Amino acid sequence: MNKAIAKHGAVRALGAMSGTSLDGVDAAVVETDGQAILGFGPTGYRAYSAEERAVLRDALGQWHGPQVEAAAELVTQAHAEALSEFEEVDLIGFHGQTLAHEPRGRGTLQVGDGNGLSQALGLPVVWDFRSDDVAMGGEGAPLAPFFHFACAKWIGAGQPLCFLNLGGVGNLTYVDPSFDGPEAPGALLAFDTGPANAPVDDLMQARLGQPMDRDGAVARRGTVEPGALELFLAEPFFARMPPKSLDRNDFAQMIQLVQQLGDADAVATLTAMCAAGVAQGMEHCPKPPARVLVTGGGRHNPVLMEMLRVSLDCPVDPVEVVDLDGDMLEAQAFAYLAVRVARGLPTSGPGTTGVAALVGGGVVSAPARDVAVRG
Repeated sequence: MNKAIAKHGAVRALGAMSGTSLDGVDAAVVETDGQAILGFGPTGYRAYSAEERAVLRDALGQWHGPQVEAAAELVTQAHAEALSEFEEVDLIGFHGQTLAHEPRGRGTLQVGDGNGLSQALGLPVVWDFRSDDVAMGGEGAPLAPFFHFACAKWIGAGQPLCFLNLGGVGNLTYVDPSFDGPEAPGALLAFDTGPANAPVDDLMQARLGQPMDRDGAVARRGTVEPGALELFLAEPFFARMPPKSLDRNDFAQMIQLVQQLGDADAVATLTAMCAAGVAQGMEHCPKPPARVLVTGGGRHNPVLMEMLRVSLDCPVDPVEVVDLDGDMLEAQAFAYLAVRVARGLPTSGPGTTGVAALVGGGVVSAPARDVAVRG
C-alpha cells in the first residue's frame, strides 16, 4: 500500500463531496490521524453548470445504462478538475455522486471512477465508502457521524448535541461527547430525518426555472397548507425507529401533495415538511441535546431556520457559531473517513447505520498500479 496511506501520525487528506442537491463539488483538506481532528486546511468549490446538472438529474434513480455512464464520466472529470487545484496532500477521500439508494433492495450506487481519479491525480484515493456497510445489513447512510463526533471533541463540547445536515435529504447526528470514541455504544445515534432541500429545489426548477428558493424568499410569501403537512407526517418512514435512511426521490409524492397550491404556498409547505421531519426525528434522541448545529445548504434559508427554532426545544444555530464550515463539513467528513479506512478504523456502526457490527468500508486505489483493494 502507498506509504502516504500507511504512515503513522498526521495525514493531510483531501475530501470531496457531490451531494444530492446537485450543485457542485465541494473539496476540503483535513489534517488528522484518523481519530482526532488536528487542523483544517484549504477548501474549494467547483459548480456544476445547468447542462451538467441536467445530466445528473437524468441519471437519478437509475442503476445502469447510458445516463448512468454519462453521469459517472461527468462526476469523475469534475472532481479531477476540482481536486487538481490542491497541493501537499497525502490522499483523497472521494464520495462520488449518489444516483440510487435502496439498502434493503438493490443496494446503493455512487458513480465516479476512484481508480481513474487516482491515476489522473497521482495520489491514493479512498472511495466506495457505502457498499460494505450495506452488504453487512446497514443503511449505508449517513456516514458523517464518526466525523461529527470528532467535531464535537474539536469544539470542546461538554454536553450532548446534534449536528443537522440539510442537503437534498436531511440527516441528524446525536453526539454524546462524554464517550472516548465514536465506536462506543451510546456515543452516536444517526439517521435521515426526511427530505430537505430536494423537493423545494425540484419544484422551483419545474415551476420557476430557478435552482433553489434563495434566502427563502418564495416560502416567506406563502402560507403552509396544514392538510398536506399532516399527510406528509403520516408516511410510514416517520414511525420507523432509527437508524434509517432515504433516497433523494423517496418522497417524490411530496410534489403531488402541493400541486394544487400556488408557488409561494407550495414552497412554504415543502419547507415546513422539512422542519416537521426534523422535529419528529428529535424525539428519538436518547437525551435532550443542549443545541442543534446546522450544516448544509438549508442553513442559508432563514425561513427554514425560523421553523426549526419554533419546533425544537433547544438553540438552533449554523455550525459557523462554533467556527466550523457548514458548506464544507461533508467534504471534510470524507477526508477524515478516508484516513480511517486507510488506517483500518471503522467508519460506521450499529448506532449510525444499523449495521450489525463496526464497519470500515471503502476501496483504496493507488496511482500507477491499476489495483484497488478493500480498506
